[in-house]
Amino acid sequence: MDFFTNKRVLVTGAGGFIGSHLVEELVKRGAIVKAFIRYTSRGDIGLLRYLNLIREPEIIYGDLRDKWAVFEAVKNVDIIFHLGAVISVAYSYVHPEEVIDVNTRGTLNILHAVKEYKTENVVYVSTSEVFGNPRYVPIDEDHPKRAQSPYAASKIAADEIVRSFNLSYGMNIKTVRPFNTYGPGQSLRAVIPWIIYQALNQDVVYLGNIHTKRDFTYVTDTVKGILMMAERGPDGGELNLGTGTSFSIREIVEMVSEIVGKNLKIIEKGERKRPKDSDIVELVSSNKKARELLGWEPEIDFREGLKLTIEWMDLHKDLYEREII
Repeated sequence: MDFFTNKRVLVTGAGGFIGSHLVEELVKRGAIVKAFIRYTSRGDIGLLRYLNLIREPEIIYGDLRDKWAVFEAVKNVDIIFHLGAVISVAYSYVHPEEVIDVNTRGTLNILHAVKEYKTENVVYVSTSEVFGNPRYVPIDEDHPKRAQSPYAASKIAADEIVRSFNLSYGMNIKTVRPFNTYGPGQSLRAVIPWIIYQALNQDVVYLGNIHTKRDFTYVTDTVKGILMMAERGPDGGELNLGTGTSFSIREIVEMVSEIVGKNLKIIEKGERKRPKDSDIVELVSSNKKARELLGWEPEIDFREGLKLTIEWMDLHKDLYEREII
């Protein structure tokens, strides 16, 4: 029997990119899933609407900042995956108060509920953005954190709130820190779908800084690591999930050009660049601990992942036509 069979599982941020893929895999593995989604007047369930699920999750609408909504969602669950957050770096420049409030207060509310109901298996999902410009690469779990955007600051605060509850109350919240995840369903706010979207529709690609380098992990590999953290991760542990290899934005454009059969021209636009002191030159993960403690390793080669993402976006052009760029 699978570890997740008949487990009652709550996923916050379930309608988002990684969250929806996580819900899909949990349902396949026999879990009874509660999907916590921020309410809109349209009753939008996000990317969950694109999944063909053998069992529909229970949709719970709410706001992570609403303590009582969170307590109601956490009640009577065995496992929690806390992914819910406002995740855009660019958005955090414009609306820092909202980003900080959702990401910190929301995490605090989850932890209060976990403490109240004594939920034993909780995985909190952080981000590689907390490291800022690295002092060394590859970046391991002991690397110092440095906020270079309000978003990064909000996640560092959430990280430390998790740590403080573990130390203060004897809790065992586990933290996973994906590096740049990509794949089907990701929005145009992220660089890979933005490049692909342009490549499918024109011969010119408008970008910001094309020299920054990131460690890109295909979404199914990230999901696998998150699930393995719940199954066998160390109590209170903190693990990075990344491939250990980085690619520049220019290199990605060259690969996409080859895959789609176009000679794409790159035009750098100032409005798509981060403020100079906020930009991060390179993020590349050390996944040594995840390999040793979980037996996790990425399976999808970067070029293969790009092909899969291009194919999906080509089939779902309607999704991106409605998106505000």
